[in-house]
Amino acid sequence: MTSAPDRATFEERRGRGRSLRSETPRLSLAVLSERPDGYDAVARLQEQAATRVPELLPLRYQRMLESPLAFFRGAALLMADDLARGDSTALEVQICGDAHLSNFGIFSSPERQMVFDVNDFDETEVGPFEWDVKRLVASLVIASQLLGHTARQQETIALRAAREYRSSMARFAAQTRLEVWYATLNLDAVVQDLRGFFSDGARRKIDDVVRHAKGEDSLQAFAKVLVYGDHGPTIATDPPHFTGLDGGGGSPISASDVFDIVAGYGKTLSSDRQVLLKQFSARDVARHVVGVGSVGTECFAVLLIGRDEHDPFLLQIKEAQSSVVTIARALDEPLEPGDRVVRGQRLMQATPDAFLGWDTVQLGGRRRSFYVRQLYDNKASVDVERLDESLLVVYGRLCAWTLARAHARSGRGAEIAGYLGKGDRVDESMAAFALAYRDRNQDDYEALKGEVERGGITVAS
Repeated sequence: MTSAPDRATFEERRGRGRSLRSETPRLSLAVLSERPDGYDAVARLQEQAATRVPELLPLRYQRMLESPLAFFRGAALLMADDLARGDSTALEVQICGDAHLSNFGIFSSPERQMVFDVNDFDETEVGPFEWDVKRLVASLVIASQLLGHTARQQETIALRAAREYRSSMARFAAQTRLEVWYATLNLDAVVQDLRGFFSDGARRKIDDVVRHAKGEDSLQAFAKVLVYGDHGPTIATDPPHFTGLDGGGGSPISASDVFDIVAGYGKTLSSDRQVLLKQFSARDVARHVVGVGSVGTECFAVLLIGRDEHDPFLLQIKEAQSSVVTIARALDEPLEPGDRVVRGQRLMQATPDAFLGWDTVQLGGRRRSFYVRQLYDNKASVDVERLDESLLVVYGRLCAWTLARAHARSGRGAEIAGYLGKGDRVDESMAAFALAYRDRNQDDYEALKGEVERGGITVAS
């Protein structure tokens, strides 16, 4: 049984948001909470690693040590802990849970249009909206620092992103439910989507940002991943990116187990997608290591063949574990982790993957949950290191617009807009928090480096 819709007027909803300022003053969003005595960031990361494939942990730490930004990407749990100890609003929506700047990207919609959206939902959960905003703005500051920008430049980038989120949320709050639901950042029509909200110069810079994206269409990606032999195509071995299931990693999961997940997850697709999926047969599987934060969780690439050997299709099967949002808040998780990820992505993304689904199975003596999606679908990401200050400002604004739209889809846009207000108080609070978190992240990064130098943690060579 579903609850009745809230019939409050737009002004009443906005008033509710304004009233929450007395409970959580907007200036309090600037405060980075102190950690309790004895909190050990490195030990906390090692606790999280206990549920991951041991043989892949040295690679995870190696990738985290590439830079403070790479560390930040892999340390979502540490930031969730810090946010859980601080003041939070009661304005809870579906959040990404890990909304750093590299978790936004370009991909094809089911209608084959190129769109820009949030693209990683491993940590998605219902939570305070500002957690996502803080993680995005902090990531922009850390990226700015990596690019050699001054503290003032870093603050400017943070302020512009926070302002874009606030102003975008105000616009989405005033739109109808369906206007919000169908809003997309379509790269072929980005000027029309954002007409009047970016200057002419900024719109030209959007084109520059898109050109700095690195990616390729699915067929080009397949050509690099597949090899053709006497018995047709298989997934090419490319350690550590792709390895056979007998190529290390210490997992008890077999190819047969993975194929069973492909067969079982179809029930979570729409009926038409089920029919389409049944037109493919599983041919090969490889262990797939991607990203930073998810390294060590089980992840597989599966090759399926359709009409013939020249009709390949790749799925990614990725293990879903408890969200860092849930862990940090010490809450029960009512949904299977794979179900949680899929629900979150379907709600927050304007055009979710048509083959997105999940399955939970009994493997290795325990219950394990996975979500499934297309491995390559014209995906591209921005190469952060190629952005100058002005481009990073524009990219941050694109991410902020997208995040506001994703949050507004939960139906609380007016309340959030009412809380944020029309002035720059929240913008300044978010920027102050981001600058403080930059320094804490640097300390944690140095702590991990120190532990490696002492021999307490092994990294891949």
